[in-house]
Amino acid sequence: MILTVGLAKGKDGARAPRNGETGAGPVRRVTRARNVGAPPAAVWKVLSDFGGIARWAPNVDHSCLVSEQADGVGAVRRVQAGRTVVVEHVGTWQPELMLSYTIEGLPEIVGTPSNTWIIRPDGDGTSVSVLTDIDASRPVGRIVAVWLGHRMGRASTAMLAGLANHLEERP
Repeated sequence: MILTVGLAKGKDGARAPRNGETGAGPVRRVTRARNVGAPPAAVWKVLSDFGGIARWAPNVDHSCLVSEQADGVGAVRRVQAGRTVVVEHVGTWQPELMLSYTIEGLPEIVGTPSNTWIIRPDGDGTSVSVLTDIDASRPVGRIVAVWLGHRMGRASTAMLAGLANHLEERP
């Protein structure tokens, strides 16, 4: 497993803007990665069942779609993990390559974090990475972003393990 934590910045030292973003400032990025013993198509099939994350992620108690759209950019799901409830909006949908979504419902001081899942063929299996970006542009936000980055990193590690277990246990 790979762990990276840091600030994502562009060439000029400013944070690279994301779709729909107007402000600038540093972003705390937490990256987790794992090899999965399944082909990219199988990994995508599980990830693209956007409302079905509770079936394979051990840290998710409940999930459901809250949009009529079940897949693609614009799909929205509600996720409950313990007492935490968030709403996730798909912003990037590239079959067998990448899925990203924003996460609403966390402390306002960290803005709207996002997760990006990257899928790459790796021998007989697949390398799967989760990149979590958290707004750290305000001084107090930086402190909260460090704490939240650790929590979201642990959640990503659990989701990657659950994804691998789900795919590797199937015949």
